[in-house]
Amino acid sequence: MSRFVHPAGDRHAEMLPQERPPVAPADLNRINPAIWPRTSARTDGALTVGGVDVRDLAREHGTPLFVLDEEDVRSRMRDYATAFAGSEVHYAGKAFLCKEIVRWLHDEGLGLDVASGGELAVALSVGFPPERITMHGNNKSVAELTRAVEAGVGHIVVDSYEEIARLGHLAERLGRRPKVMIRVTTGVEAHTHEFIATAHDDQKFGLSLNTGAAAEAVRRILALPQLELVGLHSHIGSQIVDTAGFEVAARRLTTLLVQVKDEHGVVLPELDLGGGYGVAYVEGDEAPDIKELADGLREIVTKVCKDAGLPVPRLTVEPGRTIVGPGGITLYEVGTVKDVEGLRTYVSIDGGMSDNVRTALYGAEYTAVLASRESAAGPMLSRLVGKHCESGDIIVRDLHLPADLAPGDLIAVAATGAYCRSLASNYNYLPKPAVVAVSGGRSRVIVRGETEDDLLRGQL
Repeated sequence: MSRFVHPAGDRHAEMLPQERPPVAPADLNRINPAIWPRTSARTDGALTVGGVDVRDLAREHGTPLFVLDEEDVRSRMRDYATAFAGSEVHYAGKAFLCKEIVRWLHDEGLGLDVASGGELAVALSVGFPPERITMHGNNKSVAELTRAVEAGVGHIVVDSYEEIARLGHLAERLGRRPKVMIRVTTGVEAHTHEFIATAHDDQKFGLSLNTGAAAEAVRRILALPQLELVGLHSHIGSQIVDTAGFEVAARRLTTLLVQVKDEHGVVLPELDLGGGYGVAYVEGDEAPDIKELADGLREIVTKVCKDAGLPVPRLTVEPGRTIVGPGGITLYEVGTVKDVEGLRTYVSIDGGMSDNVRTALYGAEYTAVLASRESAAGPMLSRLVGKHCESGDIIVRDLHLPADLAPGDLIAVAATGAYCRSLASNYNYLPKPAVVAVSGGRSRVIVRGETEDDLLRGQL
């Protein structure tokens, strides 16, 4: 038999692993406050967010639809600002960025991390203070660096020797002296998915501490008077729920701070430990308490610097998912309900991997409920799937939905505020859904949904 081909049977690819059968929840109608937006509730059976009935949202804006609880997101911004008072909090815009989010950040006093010229353009378009922006990226173009320097962004995080030389040349030509940080790969193993672990040496980000590349980057920057080296940056991964990895990273970064002081007589005043803090997606997930996180990180940095005989640098953190993720849901309409006897029921919705690729990409897990009504029917083992021409077009691999689920019902998927709209595509020529903000019983569009005209625009 070919080593590349095997027969497909009714249990192909372990569709329903016998060793870990999913357990039906006690209450299929429950809205767990640890997972759903802070203003979520059931009112007359239907899910409401921000005081708005999802049935009204579907009628007014259509489905699929991204729904963002404004009070939830703003309150999490305030939580971070309070917990990290005296430090810097920069929202990681890659999680989800639009003009309205930037306005909320400005109102709540947070900074912003951008990872491309496009993200920078969004921030600048609404007058966000450039000095509160940090520019990231492992391959920033000359145009992106030029715009960042000309705009006067607060920090540029350099990621390679080439970028140091490129930025030095641009700064000299433009007559500016940008503040820079070095992205250091510390070798810390984050207990997360391979694709979102970012501090091991064998990956594209940063300059290695272990090989001496980070120390050499310090030498090259200090040799360029047109660049101002202000600190070190580290990011160990995403969806992390404890501070252990950050403690190891902080200790390793401190060894470099000591080396910089001993070799160059320079004390770097800033330390950025990145973000990557986790959120609850399903029952049993734990999300870090923000105040405990802040206290823990401050304690870690203070202790390691004291042990090394260094002044405590100004700490910066970069939350993204934990600010915008829990406040977002995606609303879908059920199209077909197909029972595969002896296995499960496939529930097809009117979106899919074009609006949420994370399940296919990372094996992400989600919580979903029947949102347009309550049901007293028994649980039905289901797989929530999209409408794309891919077997891997799955939103929720294993879940229980009411057995009376029918076409036309609305399904809501929780905790989709981060990385879903940002990673959205037009696969199979599906238009990207709108994003609406809800608050005080009202909804408003903050990102217009695409139309077929948008899909055809630009084609010759």
